[in-house]
Amino acid sequence: MDYTLLPPEVTVLLLGDAEVGKSTFLSRLTLGVRPQNDDLPPYELPTLRDNDQPFVFDITLYGRPYRLNFYDTSSPTNYTLLHPNFVILCYDISSRASLEALSSTWLPIVNKHFNYDDNLPVMVLGLKRDLRKQWTLVEVGEDKKGKGASVMPHEGLQTASTMLCDHYAECSALTGELCREVLEDVAKTSAKTTTEDGAKSKGPDMCAIM
Repeated sequence: MDYTLLPPEVTVLLLGDAEVGKSTFLSRLTLGVRPQNDDLPPYELPTLRDNDQPFVFDITLYGRPYRLNFYDTSSPTNYTLLHPNFVILCYDISSRASLEALSSTWLPIVNKHFNYDDNLPVMVLGLKRDLRKQWTLVEVGEDKKGKGASVMPHEGLQTASTMLCDHYAECSALTGELCREVLEDVAKTSAKTTTEDGAKSKGPDMCAIM
């Protein structure tokens, strides 16, 4: 076998609280970059089994093949024993607590278990965008200092910036809204991890959260 023909492999680890939508997002990955636009009805998402991890996706980018191996916290292999090349911190846009858990719980885990690489890229990804609700007047209050349960885009981006993460994005894996842009960003970042310069950025890039 000519091993020079084997594509570079990239390990991508999704972290975040239970029920934030990691499994649904991984199901969406199996459909590639579809749908082409946000107006299409959602495709039927396949059911993925935790024991089948890693979920392997072969892509071609910049004229070169890559193999992406995706894991999440339900991996049959303890996720703290993995050596990811790219970490995605996931939260549920309709749950403020899941966003706060990124800095209080999940980033410390990244710093403790994956500090072998100073160039490890970390992305913050807001899921369940379709469940975002505008704050009510009661939630905001007369002093306008209150906040609703839903996380607004600027709050997610600010959290990513405070945690010195490299990217911020959000989407709805269920409806497909903005998934094309997010999946392309994930693929490009994964590919950059195989280069000499790596995928670490100087600050959080905003990816399609209009």
